[in-house]
Amino acid sequence: MSEEKKSFEEKLQSVQEIIGRIEEGKLPLEDSVKQFEEGMKTLSALDEELKDMNRRLTVLQDGGEQPLNAPGEEA
Repeated sequence: MSEEKKSFEEKLQSVQEIIGRIEEGKLPLEDSVKQFEEGMKTLSALDEELKDMNRRLTVLQDGGEQPLNAPGEEA
């Protein structure tokens, strides 16, 4: 499953697994760097998801009358 199709929790689990592999210290340097890059990319995507969820919640708290669409949904 691609990272984009995973749920927030699945992406977070992927990052935790990457951290675990790097912390074991058994990966060659080049693989550790690749894992680090993958982890940072996933963390960036998670950060964007959190910001979007926060925006949606803020609108709802401010009395938004219409339900907000989830990312990727059309109005």
